[in-house]
Amino acid sequence: MVGAGPAGSACAYNLAKEGLEVLLVERGKFAGAKNMWGGAFYGPGLSELLPDFYEEAPYERYVSSQRISVLSENSSLSVEFKTEKFSQRPYNGIILLRSKFDRWLAGRAERAGAILASGLQVDGLIWNGNCVAGIKAGGDEIRSHVVVACDGVNSSLAKEAGLRAKLEPREVKQSVKEVFQFSPTEIEERFNLTGNEGLAWEFFGSFTRGMPGGAFIYTNKDSLSIGVVIQLSALVEKKQMISEVLDSFKKHKAVARLLEGGKPVEYSAHLIPVRPLGKTRLYSNGIIVTGDAASFILATGLLLEGANFALASGVAAAKAVLRAKERNDFSAESLSFYEKFLTDGFVLKDLKTFQQVASILENVRLYQAYPQLACDFAERLLTNDGKPRKHAWRFFTESMREKVSAYDLIRDVLKGGRRL
Repeated sequence: MVGAGPAGSACAYNLAKEGLEVLLVERGKFAGAKNMWGGAFYGPGLSELLPDFYEEAPYERYVSSQRISVLSENSSLSVEFKTEKFSQRPYNGIILLRSKFDRWLAGRAERAGAILASGLQVDGLIWNGNCVAGIKAGGDEIRSHVVVACDGVNSSLAKEAGLRAKLEPREVKQSVKEVFQFSPTEIEERFNLTGNEGLAWEFFGSFTRGMPGGAFIYTNKDSLSIGVVIQLSALVEKKQMISEVLDSFKKHKAVARLLEGGKPVEYSAHLIPVRPLGKTRLYSNGIIVTGDAASFILATGLLLEGANFALASGVAAAKAVLRAKERNDFSAESLSFYEKFLTDGFVLKDLKTFQQVASILENVRLYQAYPQLACDFAERLLTNDGKPRKHAWRFFTESMREKVSAYDLIRDVLKGGRRL
């Protein structure tokens, strides 16, 4: 396994548990050292992989509520969902800081019998004809029956194996994140939380300056993860700096008050692949591609999930390797069971279900006209100025003027409804 993120460590854990000789290679000084991700992991994948997960793992909080906010220049409109079901194990979502979590998960793989080699840069693949036969790392050649590429968005191994081309700017989102430190009490009081409850909060609106993207806030135990995600091609075309977009978001009145008194302790950046399904081949002779390297990211505008897809792909890769070992055949034909295992689960099904969403998210009206429309309508509807009230539809049509045509609105609603 090359890369000790959720995919690599989950794969290594499952294979080592079955008695296979497993090497987990990580170029950082430790697993998670180079990972800036801090967000929510959704679904039961972790507790299914490790039943004692909640007693041992260094997760921050569970997601007790999810909130979505639309921001215009001077206003905000929010929708929040909270249910007692979210407080029951297995939790619907948990909030993680991957720098802590990845180190722990790689440690579990080690305890199962995998060898973890940190601080080791993989330089390329070893070939035996047209079959991958290992990796080159640290001046050595390390031979293996299978290489599992878990080396992230810019996977050099997948490219060398001819399984994918270089990502285009439209197939990548740029993310930057800051961490602000608070006391646990301040987090709980500021966000109306109790105990280990947590909030996952997504934003979209005027702060993206018309570029496809959004922002997020996640409550950790004693800090906030706050950041923005913007389509890379839009940043290039508009000659914008993503750091300026983050500053614009932080300065919005609805956000600035949440950061008051916080101590900034971390700033980092990350690329997120959103390449359409099918543009990356998932396996070949002696190699399997997982996680970000395979562009296993679900981005619907309302949801941005990746860590759970990575972990599930690592588990599926382990199943495929075990099946190949039973047959003593590590060819592409044998490793094709990987795709079957992904299809049997949620990974490929979810990606296929929402594969048309990307075109919706490039609609500029989502980031300019509609946030202004939503906030203006709410202001008109909820303001008492002493004048006679109007029907809600009258307020709505007044808010629509000079923002969006009825034709565009109806077309966007129908298009979005079909694809979401």
